[in-house]
Amino acid sequence: MLQRIVWSMALCGVLLVVPASELRAQITPADYDRALGLQEKYRGLVDHAPAAPMWIEGTSHFIYRRSTVAAAGHDAGQEYVWVDAKSGTKRPAFDHGRLAEALAKVYAAPVKPESIPLGKYSLVDHETAMELTHANAIWRCDLSTYQCSKKRDLTHDDDDFDEGDGYDFTPKAINDQARAKPSPDGKWMAWVKNYNVVVGPMKAKSADEKPPAVPGSKKSNAPDDRENIVISEDGSEGNYYAVDTLVWSPDSKHIAVYRIRPGYERVVDYIESSPADQLQPKHSTMIYPKPGDVLPLYQPVLFDVAAHREIQIDNALFPNPFELTSLVWWKDARGFTFEYNQRGHQLYRVIEVDGANGAARVLIDEPSKTFVNYEPLIREQYDSGKHFRKDLDDGKEIVWASERDGWEHLYLYDGHTGQVERQITRGEWVVRAVDRVDEEKREIYFEASGMNPGEDPYYAHGYKIGFDGTGLTPLSPAAADHWLNYSVDGKYYLDTYSRIDLPPVMELHRTGDASLVSAVETAGISRLKAAGWEPAEPFHAPGRDGKTEIWGVIYRPRQFDSAKKYPVIEDIYAGPQGSFVPKGFNARAEPLTELGFVVVQIDGMGTNNRSRAFHDVAWHNLKDAGFEDRILWHKAAAAKYPWYDVSRVGIFGTSSGGQSSMGALLFHPEFYKVAASNSGCHDNRMDKIWWNEQWMGWPVGPQYSESSNVDNAWRLKGKLMLVVGEMDHNVPPESTYQVVDRLIKANKDFDLLVVPGGEHGAGGKYGQRKLMDFFVRNLLSEKTPEWNTEEPGTGDKE
Repeated sequence: MLQRIVWSMALCGVLLVVPASELRAQITPADYDRALGLQEKYRGLVDHAPAAPMWIEGTSHFIYRRSTVAAAGHDAGQEYVWVDAKSGTKRPAFDHGRLAEALAKVYAAPVKPESIPLGKYSLVDHETAMELTHANAIWRCDLSTYQCSKKRDLTHDDDDFDEGDGYDFTPKAINDQARAKPSPDGKWMAWVKNYNVVVGPMKAKSADEKPPAVPGSKKSNAPDDRENIVISEDGSEGNYYAVDTLVWSPDSKHIAVYRIRPGYERVVDYIESSPADQLQPKHSTMIYPKPGDVLPLYQPVLFDVAAHREIQIDNALFPNPFELTSLVWWKDARGFTFEYNQRGHQLYRVIEVDGANGAARVLIDEPSKTFVNYEPLIREQYDSGKHFRKDLDDGKEIVWASERDGWEHLYLYDGHTGQVERQITRGEWVVRAVDRVDEEKREIYFEASGMNPGEDPYYAHGYKIGFDGTGLTPLSPAAADHWLNYSVDGKYYLDTYSRIDLPPVMELHRTGDASLVSAVETAGISRLKAAGWEPAEPFHAPGRDGKTEIWGVIYRPRQFDSAKKYPVIEDIYAGPQGSFVPKGFNARAEPLTELGFVVVQIDGMGTNNRSRAFHDVAWHNLKDAGFEDRILWHKAAAAKYPWYDVSRVGIFGTSSGGQSSMGALLFHPEFYKVAASNSGCHDNRMDKIWWNEQWMGWPVGPQYSESSNVDNAWRLKGKLMLVVGEMDHNVPPESTYQVVDRLIKANKDFDLLVVPGGEHGAGGKYGQRKLMDFFVRNLLSEKTPEWNTEEPGTGDKE
């Protein structure tokens, strides 16, 4: 048997002998087809994976969704299961076939029973009907007749209402009595007319019933416009009262409302070159505030309704707002609160205004030398924020979250004095979510990560603790990433947990003693593994400080041979709002592994969900992107695995990841050789205001240029591919075009893919193929197929 293949070439009479282990066949279209089909190959092969549990108010019942196995006449999909926590009864939540028929009429599109797109829904009327949102309306479906009807259209007061104004979240100047806000006692209405606040009597319910007189009015009770009292006089088109912010005091004696001076209305222009419905291009615009723009100025205003007068509120404690939150009255009407996020995100305050005299004071003061992460502390996809506030006993005490000791923890405040009573949680670990606050038992149920030695510090677990900081009790001990979901009455909780190598498990527990009631669902992956799927491998190594462990995952090539050397491609997203290396189970496929690449993901310093010092690396410095940690991590992996070729490292990413992937070639060309950048926010001055001022600061200074791929384009070394969608409404396409302009002026070579009509992350299957081509040519140094001579594929046809 031949031990090697001999390859002879007439080159200076030299006979070349190459070991068989170093040879491979040229990559073919069939290889690409397998790579691009991997995710579809694995789709539907996880059995009974539970997700999205929802408790039904007033009951011990809950509903969850689980994946289903393909059956005769049906594809693999999902179904909804109803469970009674008390009895253990378990059944389908509804007739999936009949509901699919009913919803097909609502959606005006076919609906399959195995893939019902419910979105946000709830069971009402003692579980006899379902309510769901669709097309800016609430729909009601009877679960006995399976007839659906529109209940009402969504309004500006609904959380689900989509205003459609791009990134402009400023309340509008609306002069419309139809938007009037009724007083709690039901006697009066308040609205805005000619940009000023107007108070009038509630309309009579019948012809014989006269409306009450306006408070303080000496006029008759005639129900006409003469009874309406204009209680403000300084409203104008350029400084208007916003009716959507207006709130009555609980005793109906006062009104609090914001007067708003609009800021600069920056508009981004779009040209859709190839619209589907006409030959000629289309032009459109979107409101899109950017860093440094003049913001709207909010001024809270207090009115004494009976006296028809404004009570002045001094804004000295909130002079320069990036945002003021909704005005919320205390239940006893003694005053109201709002939260002040100072521009630059280095000072956050809870402000209380006295309802009698308008005096403002600080209840909670949260300063920072870097940034205050003001987004809500809820454990969703990006774990985006660190802000939590819970008012207890009408503000007698307040539970507050803060990173002031270097870690995200909970504090108990005296709501009357504004003093800290005690720190509730403490330690070198991070509170990730507050699930429930039991005021009667004075206990807090929360999720945290990093508490268990020797475990992945990103795994979240459930705990409870007393308001006094004692009685810390674990509620979900399994070494995995947990999500807890409590019943409305707090008697039960669902613990759904998994790891990248452990399929999801859903357990039902009693809250009182954390005892297990039942294993509700355990997913199966035997079919997935039989199809060739393998989980990624967790890997960690010390970062730049020599002690902090940096965590990531490694996806090995599909046809792995430990005797070979494989180039490495990093899939990067380093946005400071979250951490992004997967922790829970996902039947994910990395197409590039089919073509002979190692693919990795890493959470370097500057990302979220670790210590404050870990996070602060991003401040004024998005170009850092944790690269010092990432490079050390790569080198540690190469030291452990001989097949890990650290001399051939590429990188790709989208959005913030697009900025970072190009930045790898600009700022670390000694390590990264090839980069594909999709929809990058290449200059943080060009991207949305809220995301970029949060991390890069305000006012706009030289730090923006220092992190700019545009201003540093002249540094480019290595191979770069840029992808941009011409209709990107997340990161405007000019961010990429300005990079292109600077690269051309610097006489740099690069590849560019512009996707007509493309949105954020544009390219689709074609873009994925182009990315694969790019890495095959530049990291594997192999020829790619001659696509224009191949048989036509399944792309769009004219």
